Amino acid sequence: MEFREITTFLEIARQGSFSKAASILGYSQAAVTIQIRQLEKELGVRLFDRIGKKVSLTHQGVVFSRHASRLMTDLSQAKSALKEGGAMTGRLCIGAIESVCASLLPELIKRYHSLYPDVSISIRTDSPDILLEWMNKNELDLVYLLDKRLFDPRWVKALDEPDRVIFVTSSSSPLAGKSLPLWELIRHPMILTEKNASYRSILEQYLASIGLEVHPFLEIGNTEFIVRLLKTGTGVSFLPEFTVRDELERGTLALVEVPGFSPDIYKQIVYHKDKWVSREMDAFLALAAAPLAPTDC
Repeated sequence: MEFREITTFLEIARQGSFSKAASILGYSQAAVTIQIRQLEKELGVRLFDRIGKKVSLTHQGVVFSRHASRLMTDLSQAKSALKEGGAMTGRLCIGAIESVCASLLPELIKRYHSLYPDVSISIRTDSPDILLEWMNKNELDLVYLLDKRLFDPRWVKALDEPDRVIFVTSSSSPLAGKSLPLWELIRHPMILTEKNASYRSILEQYLASIGLEVHPFLEIGNTEFIVRLLKTGTGVSFLPEFTVRDELERGTLALVEVPGFSPDIYKQIVYHKDKWVSREMDAFLALAAAPLAPTDC
């Protein structure tokens, strides 16, 4: 049994496809098929069911995948231990929601790369539920969320910081600096993130509790686009304060106060409790928890 066969097996299990795994690993599909046949022959079991184009793990494949994942983690840990005194050259896979990716990660990644230029970084964006599912399957090293406080016995929480969610509009808008009841504000043109964004859910749940609904004229997951549109004088949005802090300080955007409604949301970084924390992960977590230096602000 060779480590490359185990690596190929785990990649097929992650992708659910021989062809996708072959493309990622740089093998031909025929080479991948031969490796799996050899592995199945040595183990004396069938690891995958192949029905049409669908590939799924057999029961024996599920059992083997648990042990194979642990084996590859131990191997990675052993390799890292041998290079403990050298420069970091590993890989870091981060999952993040769109607003975190647009607003928080660029500066953080810049600082990380300047310190550890040989580390390869991969970032995947999606909804919190999907990101956490990928993390639980060991497809991501860690997940950076912006959500209500989440807890799960399977996770370790490395960052847990509160931030406000606020209503903002252009500083030239008649609503700029005003204080309005929520029922009145939502009658104005609203720009909101997609429904799976946690802070939009907070708004909708609160409105539902008082018998109201919001009907935005635009929904988009890209917070940078929303900020640009607001600066043109179009609409009102409901966003985490950190995503618009610079614009508020410059005076291009302004706060709209809503008495009695000022929810907190939490910046959270989590990783699986069974995940071996590599030096690359540990360095990223230390940077993420540290405040920005004055020269970075």
